[in-house]
Amino acid sequence: MDLDFSEAEIQRYARHILLAEVGGVGQARLRAARVLVIGAGGLGAPLSLYLAAAGIGTIGLVDDDVVELSNLQRQIVHATDRVGTAKVASAASMLDRLNPLVAVRQHPVRLDAGNAMALIAQYDLVCDGSDNFATRYLLADACALGRRTLVSAAVSRFDGQLSSFSPHLGGPCYRCLHPEPPPPGSAPSCAEAGVFGAVTGVMGTLQATEVLKQVLGLGERLEGRVLAWDALAMRFHTLRLAPDPDCALCGRAPTIRDLSAHAGAHG
Repeated sequence: MDLDFSEAEIQRYARHILLAEVGGVGQARLRAARVLVIGAGGLGAPLSLYLAAAGIGTIGLVDDDVVELSNLQRQIVHATDRVGTAKVASAASMLDRLNPLVAVRQHPVRLDAGNAMALIAQYDLVCDGSDNFATRYLLADACALGRRTLVSAAVSRFDGQLSSFSPHLGGPCYRCLHPEPPPPGSAPSCAEAGVFGAVTGVMGTLQATEVLKQVLGLGERLEGRVLAWDALAMRFHTLRLAPDPDCALCGRAPTIRDLSAHAGAHG
C-alpha cells in the first residue's frame, strides 16, 4: 500500500489522519478504494460528496438522466445552472471542484442486464441510490452474483432505510429482506408521493458513513441489520435480518443464477 502523501493531501485529510482509527494507513486505504454509485440523485448526491471529500480514490457514477429544476430541492450535488445537463457530468464537475485528487468515472447509462456485471466488476463496493424497484432488484442480483458488497439506501416521503448486503461473506442478500418486487403501481415513486428533501441528505450521508467504515474496517458492519429512520418522530430503530435458507438468490437451492430474468426490463 502506498503511504506516500503529498503536503496537499496531508493538509486536506488532516482531521482523518488525526483519528487513531484512521491515520495514514486508513487514508491510504480510502485513496486505493473504488466505489460505484448507482444514481446521481437524492441519495447519490450527499453520498458522492462525502466519498469525494473523504478521499475515496475512484468513484463511479451511473445515471442516464439529466438535471431538472425539481431535482434541486434535494439533489445537492447539482446547481441551477446545470439544469438540462447530464447528471453524471454535473455531479462529476462538482466532485472535481470539491476534491480534484479523486478520479470520477462517468457512466451515463441506465443500468441493465447487459451492462450490470461488467460495471460492478470494475469496483470494490457498490452503493444503491436508485429510485425504482427494477433497478434495485437488478443491482441486488448482480452484486450477489458478482460477489460485491451492496450498501443500499432508500427513502419515501419522511422515512429512510439503510442496510448492507454481502451474501458472499455469509450474510443475507436484498431478496432475504424483500423476496419479490411489489406489484406495479403499489408503491408510489418520489415523483408521485413526494419526498422531504433533507431525508435524502441524512440517508445518503449515513450510506457514505457505512461505506467509509467498510473500506477502513471500522466498527460494526450493517450486514444482518436494517436501519430505519422516521424523520417526523426523529426516531431510529434497527431490525435484525438473517439469511433466508430458501432465498431464490442466496439460499440452499438458488433459482437465480444470472440476470436473464431482468433482460428487457426498464429501470
